[in-house]
Amino acid sequence: MTRRDALVSVIEALHAEIAALKSNDVAALERATQEKLGYLDTVAAHDHEPVTPELRGLAEEAHRLNETCRIYVNLMSANVRRRLQALAGEPAGGYRAAAGGFGGYALA
Repeated sequence: MTRRDALVSVIEALHAEIAALKSNDVAALERATQEKLGYLDTVAAHDHEPVTPELRGLAEEAHRLNETCRIYVNLMSANVRRRLQALAGEPAGGYRAAAGGFGGYALA
């Protein structure tokens, strides 16, 4: 498999990860993540090759999609945190006053 083919496969796996995250399909998420990691190993095996503009564009697209996955995971974690706080009878507020925090506030 060429570096280009591996990058295209990484992008396809990232699309599958996003779809799995949206549908809360844990099995599909696990499959897509394993595929992505395998293809990333293939990309890394070609590190000695020069980076063409096409490869750079594919890598940038993969990076954007990975950031989308990260945002979904962070949002899901925040939702779980809020649910757990509600179950524990804690206030659900997202910010609380804190000394020295960003603008005087810290994430709760």
